[in-house]
Amino acid sequence: MEEDDFNEDTMFSGLKYWFRLIAGGLCLPFLFPWLVYQLYNSHFRNKVHRDQSLQEKVVLITGASSGLGEALCHECFKAGCKVILASRRKEELERVKKDLIHSKTKWPVYEPYILPMDLNELKDIPTKAEEALSAFGKIDILINNGGISYRGEITKTSLDVDVKLMVVNYFGHIALTKAILPSMIKAGEGHIVSVSSVQGKIAIPFRSAYAASKHATQAFFDVLRSELEGTNIHVCVVSPSYIKTNLSLNALQSDGSTYGITDQTTAEGMDPGETADLILSAIMSRQDDVILAPMTPRLAVVLRTICPPLYFHLMKNRAWRIRKKIADEHHRD
Repeated sequence: MEEDDFNEDTMFSGLKYWFRLIAGGLCLPFLFPWLVYQLYNSHFRNKVHRDQSLQEKVVLITGASSGLGEALCHECFKAGCKVILASRRKEELERVKKDLIHSKTKWPVYEPYILPMDLNELKDIPTKAEEALSAFGKIDILINNGGISYRGEITKTSLDVDVKLMVVNYFGHIALTKAILPSMIKAGEGHIVSVSSVQGKIAIPFRSAYAASKHATQAFFDVLRSELEGTNIHVCVVSPSYIKTNLSLNALQSDGSTYGITDQTTAEGMDPGETADLILSAIMSRQDDVILAPMTPRLAVVLRTICPPLYFHLMKNRAWRIRKKIADEHHRD
């Protein structure tokens, strides 16, 4: 009896083996097309739908003259948006506008509008907002992207530098948002986006003024999102990690001078075009808080919440290593 059971089990196992082998062989030719379809359905189809939803939307982008802001302009323009380019450098905005007009798009093209604007001049922002609103009659999406970075120690940093970082990265953003928001409330819809930074969520040493301004921005737009509950106005905070831009080149140092160096982290950062694409997807899928970063910064954000003592210990060690590296470089010089 036991031998019969053994034979039946062996035969059944053999049948299962051959059935799986034959079924697998039959399914294999369909596996690749299925994977391609899933990729299309999850990404490309969503992107097509996203771009269709963006057609004829009026988008105001600050910091549009270079880097991520310029990439955002290209992504919005390709999607058929009416783009308002805002930045201090009018000549660079003219260059970006020319590039947009000569780029290939599958949607109707609307000539971009140039809005020279300095976020450091708070008194001028309401007037600039009125000009932006009159350009196409409304603003559907406001992307607060403009800003400056910083490198230096707290004890050596001039208060004027702290103030400038807060004015440009924080007060300039909220001044423009407050100037545009009433028109969105009246229209009954809109998207307000703050391009913050992972450094606004975690306190990275030697970035104090920048991290502080971004942390304040995070808090402001989180509160704004809560207060706009019940309206059709979407507030999104996007926190990218390092991006391949000129941000570190133009960063301020503790004495107010320009840093003038491309950090290794910046040189190895995310591609601006890919980042812009992800930001647009986050906007149109109405995400509230988005972290665009590798695993390590993401883990740091989580660690800061669930185990602050360990997080602070790691940041102290990081600060010590950076200070030692700076001292060694000065010693060699």
